Amino acid sequence: MNTYKQIEAAILSASTILITAHKSADGDSVGSSLGLFHFIEKLGKKALICHPDKAPSFLDFLDLSPITVMDEESEKVTQAFIGADLIFCLDYNSTDRVGSEMQSLLESATCPKIMIDHHLDPQGFTSITISETSASSTAELIVELIEQSGNGALLDEKIGTPLYLGILTDTGSFRFNSVKARTHEVLAKLLAGGVQHHLIHELLNDTNTASRLRLQGFAMSEKMEIMDENSVAIISLTKEELEKYQYKKGDTDSLANLALSIKGMKVAIVLSERDGIIKISFRSKGKQNPVNGLAANHFDGGGHANAEGGMSTLPMPETLDKIKALVSEYFPCEVKI
Repeated sequence: MNTYKQIEAAILSASTILITAHKSADGDSVGSSLGLFHFIEKLGKKALICHPDKAPSFLDFLDLSPITVMDEESEKVTQAFIGADLIFCLDYNSTDRVGSEMQSLLESATCPKIMIDHHLDPQGFTSITISETSASSTAELIVELIEQSGNGALLDEKIGTPLYLGILTDTGSFRFNSVKARTHEVLAKLLAGGVQHHLIHELLNDTNTASRLRLQGFAMSEKMEIMDENSVAIISLTKEELEKYQYKKGDTDSLANLALSIKGMKVAIVLSERDGIIKISFRSKGKQNPVNGLAANHFDGGGHANAEGGMSTLPMPETLDKIKALVSEYFPCEVKI
């Protein structure tokens, strides 16, 4: 029995299934959760989705009603963990990725746990582990679960739409080198199942607010520093600056990719001051410019070679100084002959 069939068997034998994902929800964590939820329903079983925090507003076009949020309904989430006899851990590789409140619930749960994830260095805290670091997204792996468990015929628009969304967002609209031939084969299966891809692109991209565009314009024109010799762009936004532009979750998500679109730029680092810490987004191009070392070694990071998150408890000026001091070590100047 392959691993995907084992997961199907675990679903069919479970009574109360709980689906979890990482803190700081994104398109892949939300999309993979909803796709798996609707697949489980198609198998005739019931599931609950519990996330640490609310999905960003740009995902509001999805039906998010199956998701219960720890930040808003902690008692309901607590009871869900207590009553679960199977827990899915989607799009995260270690228990600390779900936030401290949910982490304690997850670690104390004694029922079987299943990890489906594509991040580096998974912790061994689950009974069944699907860890495919070459996959474009966890959403792609949910499609693999459906297909390789022999349930491909169940793929329809309801299951496929959030999965397409998850792949779309985690690949930067299919531009990252994580996209392989298999990714496009998976996308073709989703389209064949009825997914209206053009509507997803419209609903995802045509959602800008005036305040978000003003924030992005301010960030690019006033707050971007370019270390030309290293081909590194750094954008920093303080709490006061975010508040000035009525920041909402998700408003800064595209800044790193905007900076990377500059001709010759290899690395983009975005710092934003929220919740009493500096949250850092690291993005880069090519295998020769990995950002995971810098993020993991110095900023409590975790993610991918070319896409990492991190954090700093230092004030913004000190965090910026620290990053700039490390840039030449991790992204040395090219020697021109």
